[in-house]
Amino acid sequence: MPSRRKLAVIAAAGSHKTEFVVNEALASADKRVLVTTYTTHNIRCIEQRIYSKVGHIPEHITIMSWYSFLANQWCRPYQRALLGAPGIIRGVDFESNRFRMIRQSQARRYYTNRAGDLYKDWVADFATKVNEATDGAAVARLEDIYDEIYIDELQDLVGYDLDVLDFLLASEIGVVMVGDPRQHTYATNQNMKNKRYRGAGILDWLTKRRAICELQTREVSYRCNQAICDFADALYPDLPSTTSANTDTHDPSGIIMLTPDELAAHVASHRPVILRNSVTANTLGFDAMNIGIAKGNTFDHVVIFPTEPMKTYLRDRNPARLADGSRSRLYVAITRAKHSVAFVS
Repeated sequence: MPSRRKLAVIAAAGSHKTEFVVNEALASADKRVLVTTYTTHNIRCIEQRIYSKVGHIPEHITIMSWYSFLANQWCRPYQRALLGAPGIIRGVDFESNRFRMIRQSQARRYYTNRAGDLYKDWVADFATKVNEATDGAAVARLEDIYDEIYIDELQDLVGYDLDVLDFLLASEIGVVMVGDPRQHTYATNQNMKNKRYRGAGILDWLTKRRAICELQTREVSYRCNQAICDFADALYPDLPSTTSANTDTHDPSGIIMLTPDELAAHVASHRPVILRNSVTANTLGFDAMNIGIAKGNTFDHVVIFPTEPMKTYLRDRNPARLADGSRSRLYVAITRAKHSVAFVS
């Protein structure tokens, strides 16, 4: 049995998830710590938080993206086991996909392009196969390098990434995972392995592993006021409701519906951050930020230009009719705000 703690924290927006990861990593000064997450934006957020606290990245902490971790720390050292020779893997191919008819027995063509880059959707599969082919040597090597691994934005991990997590949970490495299923706006790959555990399904995956991994929930938002928490919670009625720790009084406050004619005055008075689904959205000439980029940020006031599916939800308030992607993006957009969220009708 693993000797170190295994912990998963499912926490609502604004509940200091990343802050928790940073504080725990800093407190483990006597251990060798890896902090990893999927997006480069979140890597920068973690680095900035550590710098703001101690002025540098301590020697005991390594910060690395999820794909760098898999490719460099897991796949490369034992690539011979699958590819037949060392020195083949160069990096990760995030742009192209392999030809579908390639058989897995043709390992080089199945996993890498001509330049030696691992196809993004199959990196985690390669990692699991390498560990199996080496009788666990890949994970044993990681046990010699790291005492603790902290994984932020857990909900982004999908496909074979969950099999990688199973290997880590069975290891002697301490594993702390933090995420929010409601914020599943990104996915590490398009592999359909473990499809039922995507998005909100990650909670089911964790529940099935409670015998080996402690599961905690955090339902207090230090960002959003209660009206915003309630509005966001309605998108996921099956998940625990959120309590606000934001007691500041502000005008405006809560949820607002604006007509296009009212927008200019609202922007002039309250200087909100304007959020859109994509660059193709018509924001009536106002500068805007994509919802995906806004993830992880906090703003006093937010204005949202909703997509057509989001507009339908605003009319009927039936979350079951929202596709998972639209629901997650709407949740993220709403929960960026401390005081008010305005929708442009």
